[in-house]
Amino acid sequence: MDVFVNNFILVLQLLGGVGLFLYGMHLMGDSLKKLAGGQMEAILAKFTTSKNEAVGRLKGFGLGTIVTAIIQSSAATTIMLIGFVNAGIMTLGQTIAVVFGANVGSTATAQIIRLADISGGSGALSLLNLLKPKVFAYALLCIGAFIMLFAKKKRPKDIAGIMVGLGTLFVGMTTMEDVFEGLKDSDGFKQLFVSFSNPLIGFAIGLGLTALIQSSSASVGILQSLTVTGITYATVVPVVIGINVGKCMTILLGAIGANKKAKRVSLVYLLFNIIGAIVFMVGIYGINALVSGGFSFWDTVVNRGNIADFHLIFNLVMAVILLPFTKQISNLTGKIIHDTDEERNTDKILESLDERLFDTPTTAIEQSRKVMCHMIDSIMENYYISTGLMYEFDAEKRGEVEINEKFIDKCETALNEYLLKVTSNTVLTRDQRKIASELLNSVSDLERIGDHCMNMAEIADAMRENKISFSDKGNAELQIIITAVEKILDLTFTAFKTDDQSMTLRVEILDEMINELKETIKEHHVNRLQTGECSIEGGFYLVDTLTDLERIGGHCANIVHHVTKRFAAPSSFDEMHGHAYSVDIKNSDDYKALYVYYEQVYLKPIRKYNANVEAIASATQDVEVKPQTESAVEAVSAEEVPAKTDESADSSKIPKKDKKKKEEKKKKH
Repeated sequence: MDVFVNNFILVLQLLGGVGLFLYGMHLMGDSLKKLAGGQMEAILAKFTTSKNEAVGRLKGFGLGTIVTAIIQSSAATTIMLIGFVNAGIMTLGQTIAVVFGANVGSTATAQIIRLADISGGSGALSLLNLLKPKVFAYALLCIGAFIMLFAKKKRPKDIAGIMVGLGTLFVGMTTMEDVFEGLKDSDGFKQLFVSFSNPLIGFAIGLGLTALIQSSSASVGILQSLTVTGITYATVVPVVIGINVGKCMTILLGAIGANKKAKRVSLVYLLFNIIGAIVFMVGIYGINALVSGGFSFWDTVVNRGNIADFHLIFNLVMAVILLPFTKQISNLTGKIIHDTDEERNTDKILESLDERLFDTPTTAIEQSRKVMCHMIDSIMENYYISTGLMYEFDAEKRGEVEINEKFIDKCETALNEYLLKVTSNTVLTRDQRKIASELLNSVSDLERIGDHCMNMAEIADAMRENKISFSDKGNAELQIIITAVEKILDLTFTAFKTDDQSMTLRVEILDEMINELKETIKEHHVNRLQTGECSIEGGFYLVDTLTDLERIGGHCANIVHHVTKRFAAPSSFDEMHGHAYSVDIKNSDDYKALYVYYEQVYLKPIRKYNANVEAIASATQDVEVKPQTESAVEAVSAEEVPAKTDESADSSKIPKKDKKKKEEKKKKH
């Protein structure tokens, strides 16, 4: 009974030591990240490239090593990289060298733990003995705890967190060592470690332990604490190799739900360690078999420093071997993931805004328009995706929206800077200055449209998380305003790309119609709330979505206003009311006929058939209540439109497209 109780206490003590070790490491890393603030992400994203490819790789490698040594986790660094690639902040090529550096940086904890090997040699009061973690751990805990309790500012508290974390880590390691110290003379325990010398068993133990606790630093720390039992190189080598493969489990879990490019980052991390395991297992055991009598040091007892050094050698040697082959590794991950599509070359697109073109302003302005057309393509793609997520959520599609949004933001920043320099050019003619100025105004509107598309994707994500959906009637009405906004985007972007001023009147009338649709749908939702058909929670998301759709329409009206203003005389504008035409035109037959046309297509179906969701669908010729179907404009009802409208006079302007053609159009965008 006493033996059982004693063994149970030892197990509890061991588990407590492991817990303290893990918590200390987590607290230290978390405090370091807080101390660095948001600069960590900015540093990773910025300092990983260079005009010289080899220099860029070395910079990325060095950065990955330093950052991981600071935050004490290669998994944290790599998961951060996965997030950057998933969001479009970094490209896959930028991250590979950083991943290699992260593996080397992950060995820093083991190098710190080796301080426990320090021996003074001249008494307990020796300075070196005072530097041993077993001694200064309690000093760190004491100082750090007092700072955390009495400091009011955030920075001192973060520094104290690092001190408490480091102290806790070493207390945990000391606790584990105390348990193992009592086992070093146990025949059963010795027999267990004899089995570790079988490379496959040792490899499996290292892999399994690290996959379980999800930290290679912790696994190596536990192995270092076992040095008090007299373990040898034969035991340590396969376990350390297994630990390096096992640490990939956290990365693979972190890539779940990411896009293909981000998943390739996790695959790079996995390949690095699997290739390393193969090279070292085959190399070490192959040479050991060929050498007469085997390695002379094979049965030598190791200390903490020996384990830390082998852990470092494994990762450093593999980084040196693989660093020149980053392109080949990238291509290999593409074949494994089946991701052969080229990444959008954001840098190449933005590099086309060359300041050397300032000497030929017309070319510089035209180059700006081309970049804006790239923005437009990304915006349209995001609109289709974000409205689609309202009906069928897809995590990978959600990631694409973020990538496109980052690209749109980068374009806006670059274009603002470039066009401001163009407009300040003294050699510009009056017309060139006006065109450049109106393009600059349009850039802001394009970026805001992109933001509203991003907002809708976030709304769809929140609805999924909270398990909220709209009623059938709400969905049907929402689909009508979605198709109206799709139409205004199509007209606006066509006008921008082709400098077509004839779209102006239609866009502005559609903008008014979208505003009316928004208010009508909100009113109907309130009515359904009273009958219990809709929920209050769903209403919040509906109103936010309607607001985003309405504001997209407003920005479209601004853009066609700028298009017209680039070419028309100032007298063509009613600046007071913000229209690209005289207020008197609202009284013309053409305006009234066009307004009636859009009213029949969008507003009347909602007003007339609000009580019957099936009737709403039939009013738009049985258009499915799903995003990205045929436009309600193009599926116009058979009611006669007054002949004086320009649309009825030329039916080719509102062609009826089948689904296949519509899908081709979406792919083009």
